Amino acid sequence: MVDEDVTIKLTSDEALVLSHWLDRLQMTDLGQMIDDPAVWAPIHKISGTLDKSLPELFAADYDQRLSAARERLQPES
Repeated sequence: MVDEDVTIKLTSDEALVLSHWLDRLQMTDLGQMIDDPAVWAPIHKISGTLDKSLPELFAADYDQRLSAARERLQPES
């Protein structure tokens, strides 16, 4: 089997929310939920790619941007 690249497309809102969640996962006890060490390689790769792609992560109003993105991604009731 050939190891081919996979491309995932996310909206900026999806990328921002996912980046925040992955950061929390890596920095807290949530990481204990992952019982397969092989899963960490793709998690770090995705997280690193998001970090390089999202200038919002370093914005002074990051918390407000994250809250707004979360709100826009909430399913409609």
